[in-house]
Amino acid sequence: MNYMLKDENAIYYECGYSCDNALYLSLGNEAFFITDSRYTIDATQNVKNATVVIDRDLYGAAVSLLKKARVKKVIFDPKEWSVDGFERVSSQCKVKFDPQPDFSHKKRIIKSDEELKILAKAAKLGAKAFKALAKEFSANGFGENEYTLTYRAKGVLSDFGKYELSFDPIVAVNANAAKPHAMPTSKKLAKNDLLLVDAGLKYKRYCSDRTRTVQADKDFVFETKQRFKRKKIQKAYDTVLKAHDNAIAKARSGMKAKKVDALTRDIVTKAGFGEYYVHSTGHGVGLDIHEMPYISTKSDTVIEDGMVYTIEPGIYIPGEFGIRIEDMVAMVDGKAVVL
Repeated sequence: MNYMLKDENAIYYECGYSCDNALYLSLGNEAFFITDSRYTIDATQNVKNATVVIDRDLYGAAVSLLKKARVKKVIFDPKEWSVDGFERVSSQCKVKFDPQPDFSHKKRIIKSDEELKILAKAAKLGAKAFKALAKEFSANGFGENEYTLTYRAKGVLSDFGKYELSFDPIVAVNANAAKPHAMPTSKKLAKNDLLLVDAGLKYKRYCSDRTRTVQADKDFVFETKQRFKRKKIQKAYDTVLKAHDNAIAKARSGMKAKKVDALTRDIVTKAGFGEYYVHSTGHGVGLDIHEMPYISTKSDTVIEDGMVYTIEPGIYIPGEFGIRIEDMVAMVDGKAVVL
């Protein structure tokens, strides 16, 4: 199979190394990692199963290799390439370029045993970081606004730089939590406020992803058992937790992804909150924070052993509050196992 890659994680998956200025070509039985001289040392030490090519003109080097190989067709993912970059290669080659969106994601949808171990470690580190964050917020979070809370979360969750974060954490109080991808505001955290935190860290480049919603009283913890003073919030929370637990308990290999989605959505809808469940049940996690499979109402993807994805139902009532509970699961022996 002949293909060319531009995305960093797609390249890393192929050869164990990537950087912010590289191309990868797989041409028959040969593979080439093309980068510039800034990365000579790292590339030559870390690239596996590919020849390192150092050239300041990455696209020109790719054209030369394509012409020399005399291949007739090359697969590429149009989502990875800029128009300019693709045209600089395609305009100079008499090659049929076959666009296949999500080419690398499809290759990566089933995780190897080693990847599953790494993802499990990432998830465990993420859970440990949430415990540390709860202690930090319990001791020093009250009276601080969401900007400061988010800043502190980045430090604690990354173990102060030891780990890269999967994404900028979401730290949202009360009504701001009704925005699934809330941005921080000047809202300050007070006792008995609802607090939602969505965050993850990377281990060996693989991501973790986790969300907890709590009532922030003294010595609170980011666990799934929570008690809220407002009955409406408690009802919504219990509904989300029931949906979350139901999907994890009943998801099976061989199901279509939309059936897994229904395992959460039907419960939320029957409880009267259906209109406030505004996103899909989950997404795959790996080298990218969002990968296949996508657990949505329209997805016909068949769930298989080795897939890793999130279960994250939510209820978001504008102007009042938002609740989400999220865990990563791996399909093992036909069932969902929480990582």
